[in-house]
Amino acid sequence: MGRFTHGGGVLDGIDIPGGRGGGAKTRSRFGRCARRLGAMEIPAELARTQSKFLGARGRAFIAALPGRAADFLKRWELRRTGPAMHGMCALVLPVERADGTPAVLKLQNLDEETAGEPLALRLWDGDGAVRLLEYDEESGTLLLERLDAARDLTGVPVRDGVAVIAGLLARLTARAAPAGLRTLDGIAGAMLDETPVTVRSLPGGAERRLLLDCAAAVREVAGEPGDRLLHWDLHFENVLAPVAGPAAGDGGREPWLAIDPKPLAGDPGFELLPAVVNRFDAGDILWRFDLMTEVMGLDRERARAWTLGRVLQSCLWDVDDGERGLSPVHLAVGRELRDRRL
Repeated sequence: MGRFTHGGGVLDGIDIPGGRGGGAKTRSRFGRCARRLGAMEIPAELARTQSKFLGARGRAFIAALPGRAADFLKRWELRRTGPAMHGMCALVLPVERADGTPAVLKLQNLDEETAGEPLALRLWDGDGAVRLLEYDEESGTLLLERLDAARDLTGVPVRDGVAVIAGLLARLTARAAPAGLRTLDGIAGAMLDETPVTVRSLPGGAERRLLLDCAAAVREVAGEPGDRLLHWDLHFENVLAPVAGPAAGDGGREPWLAIDPKPLAGDPGFELLPAVVNRFDAGDILWRFDLMTEVMGLDRERARAWTLGRVLQSCLWDVDDGERGLSPVHLAVGRELRDRRL
């Protein structure tokens, strides 16, 4: 399923992993090369995660990367301008186009999540999101405008960052999702099917109760899953500033742009959790939720239900990955939202 990609943003220039669902598990932001394959640096961490989560398919992806990179550098008339960068699911090469425009070449393993990225980026067309310049449908390779890897929302006050994310989401989710994306309807159904088995595996009664309550909240809204275009992973590290100065390809870009969508069609209330748990502070849960629902113009009850759905999703993944209990972050968010009177 490629779940290991969640929460990581290929800076559309750089992969910025923040753990699934928006930053609960973080890794080194600037992964560098640990071994070489031909003339292309192959990051050891990228090779490890591809092999661990995707097995033979992941190893085949890694083995093919040098040739694939060379092919697209030639096909799109690109010149490398810096060392390879990576995260858990993609290799990213800083490049220049034939006319000198800075860009990044993103080479990723195509799956049900990454397949939707170009559909979303084309529809947004640079409005609040990184601009798609070229795309190869067969391989999933993208050429994207270059953004500033050194400037994301981790460098601004938390409240300001949440406000930026909420404003971007209000615009990005204003569009109806194009055909061909995963749907929240399908995701919700799968979560509800998996919940009983997962609940039985948990050692603590309080944890079991929380998951059952999250599932009950999802059932209340599952009949109206929505049809908006969701980013699904917009947190502090998946928002970057444009390149400034002489290297900038477009001096008129707005201050902050969303990157690395894992899009689906659904209710915008399903978008909130990443910005609640990234740069986590338990005292921030409620005001972050309130600020985002206000800026995005969401019904608070529905937003709470779908955010509890995101908590449920993250917990199901953790248990499936071998965790013996629920993470303190997900427990805190789930309890605060479940017990709050709106």
